Amino acid sequence: MTRRDIVTAIPTSFHPDGTLDAEGSRSIFRYVAQSGNEGAFVLGTTGEFPAIDDAEFETLVAAALDELGGAMRVIVHVGQPSAFEAVRRVRIAKQLGATEFAALTPYYLAVTEDAVFDYFSEVSEAIGDGTLFVYVYPKRSGVEVSPELLTRLATLPNVIGAKVSELSLDELAAYRAAVPDGFVLYTGADRELVAAGEAGAQGVVSGVSSVLPGPFRALAQAADSGDPAAIEQAQTAVDDVVSVIGGDMARMKAAYRSMGIADGVCRMALVEPDASAIAEIERVLAAYGS
Repeated sequence: MTRRDIVTAIPTSFHPDGTLDAEGSRSIFRYVAQSGNEGAFVLGTTGEFPAIDDAEFETLVAAALDELGGAMRVIVHVGQPSAFEAVRRVRIAKQLGATEFAALTPYYLAVTEDAVFDYFSEVSEAIGDGTLFVYVYPKRSGVEVSPELLTRLATLPNVIGAKVSELSLDELAAYRAAVPDGFVLYTGADRELVAAGEAGAQGVVSGVSSVLPGPFRALAQAADSGDPAAIEQAQTAVDDVVSVIGGDMARMKAAYRSMGIADGVCRMALVEPDASAIAEIERVLAAYGS
């Protein structure tokens, strides 16, 4: 059977004054733990990691491992502009018991492929016996990862896969053709669980599934059944949810507020949904919520 992991990218909750809402974040973790999804992606883009300091990182990783660890895999994102900073976060997370990690390529300044390899070599060495996903997101990081570079990164002893965001299915297929068998590819495109699988991916890292996991689970089950009508129906539901919530953390948090899970907002400069958007969020919650 084709592997179709659903790994939930989890938002971080903040108070209106910008301070960390630790209890609200714990509530989100508890909610996600009940989703039935295979894993959690903590403190990635959806978690607003660029706005998190080391003390907050420690608080959130501890809470995630506590609330999610018994229910699903927990992949802790440690990517930073420099290997020095990323390694520091690896050490914090390892002390708390984390064993699975992801790291965005170094970002902001232009780097060579050799510099990217050196960065991941240092992060890999710090992780030791744990596992590491390369996080490829050139539209945010400014750093391209060629199939040849990803193949080179796959030679590092604990690099087991890559999370790929905002690249085409053709680019995903090019990665698949280049990397070794057994190397895991996750797409960051919420709606492409099935399509990305056909291009060689083993699953999706989905922020939208942190709010409404049901349509994603239904799509995976439909794809496993091979029933075209069931797949089409399930894909339509996923497309509807993604069109309303998308990769928009402010909308995700509006949904949490509506569901009574957490009252938090975003810390980063994201636009709050207006009344019409709230109405659409309420619609999909009613249609697809449990």
